[in-house]
Amino acid sequence: MKDDPVVNGTSPAQRWLARLALLAAGAAVVVPLAAAGLRGSIALIVTGTVGVTVGFAGVWWFLTHRGFVRWIAAALAVATPLTVVVLYARARVVWVVLVCAALWWAAAAAGRAALTRTGELRAPPEYETPPPRQPFLIMNPRSGGGKVDRFDLANRAKALGADVVLLDGPVTVDVAALARQAVAAGADLLGVAGGDGTQALVAGVAAESRVPFMVISAGTRNHFAMDLGLDRDDPSTCLDALTDGVELHVDLGTVGDRTFVNNASFGAYAAVVQSPAYRDDKTATTLDLLPDLLTGHRGPRLSLHLGNTVVVGSQAVLVSNNPYAGNDVAGLGRRDRLDAGVLGIVAVTVSGAAGAARLVRGRRSQELTFATASEVLVDADAPSIPVGIDGEAVSMPVPVRCAIRLGALRIRVPRHRPARRAPRVAVDWDRLRRLAASTGRPAR
Repeated sequence: MKDDPVVNGTSPAQRWLARLALLAAGAAVVVPLAAAGLRGSIALIVTGTVGVTVGFAGVWWFLTHRGFVRWIAAALAVATPLTVVVLYARARVVWVVLVCAALWWAAAAAGRAALTRTGELRAPPEYETPPPRQPFLIMNPRSGGGKVDRFDLANRAKALGADVVLLDGPVTVDVAALARQAVAAGADLLGVAGGDGTQALVAGVAAESRVPFMVISAGTRNHFAMDLGLDRDDPSTCLDALTDGVELHVDLGTVGDRTFVNNASFGAYAAVVQSPAYRDDKTATTLDLLPDLLTGHRGPRLSLHLGNTVVVGSQAVLVSNNPYAGNDVAGLGRRDRLDAGVLGIVAVTVSGAAGAARLVRGRRSQELTFATASEVLVDADAPSIPVGIDGEAVSMPVPVRCAIRLGALRIRVPRHRPARRAPRVAVDWDRLRRLAASTGRPAR
């Protein structure tokens, strides 16, 4: 298929998509006016807004209280959206809501497609390098529900000439020391089949030793593997990098004297993960600790220093190796780039139920701080604070310095791997209007 001709950086397809987005958005406004009139449309919007606000408040009260109040809040959070649906049904406007939702979804999809320009997501350069002669792989058979054994990763790697060490004993192994010993013995590649926490430790050794690192997606979530474009369903395909691979140069985050490939978290999440009971019962431990952590009755008071900007009293802070896309405040999504040379910083500062309700505004909410920087300091009113480093809980003295190491990590990946998805760009309506109004003719 022939590409659309591009004029002034935009193609005809982009301009028509922008017009389609504006048309769908306009129809989403006209439909309720035509079906319910002005007063009915206002009542429709007010009912939905009140429902969302009360629902978020119920969730906040559920997280910040225990006992009877918690379960009343849970009932409120569940009953509120059901009540809104019943009110819409009695007014016979459910179809209006569904049509409007579909139109807004279509408008957003068309708008994002129009604003996503060819080449906007720059693919990281690939470097041709010879296959490793003495690869050393560390594999955790317990990680990811037993993926190492299920996909026979150890035997497959050995058949390709790799030296494999299995972490299957009852004794905790210092994987960083194990990796350094391997490099001293002549290993020219370090790899991990396990969780992101283990990968971060070995990646730090690979960076300091200037040898390539290899990721095998045998963990539970495999966030780092996902952002590298690796196959998370079949980790055995990652072994293709040993024979037919290329190198990527990506950034590495540092927190104190530790490295991280995904993120370092502070505040509520880090404190929960550090609890001894968390491993045995994650849900019960989280619900038991959150009330005191979120209301400030337990845990240190955090302060975030970004140059001349200071954010005080955040319940949670997430510092990531390159920013996550969209409004991802939990580090569960994708990163569009791993080589931009900046940290992504997200701070959540909620003072009560009203603040929790305002979180629905996303980036426009004053409860959320989004920023990028090459360095950030996290301080607290305590000598040390818990930190979650790629899901592993540690304690660090304050202030904790986070920084980015540009292109510090050489990653060996298979030459052929699943294609990466395009970034989820934000819909800029002003830009869409200018794009829709353009004629495609060069400006004088």
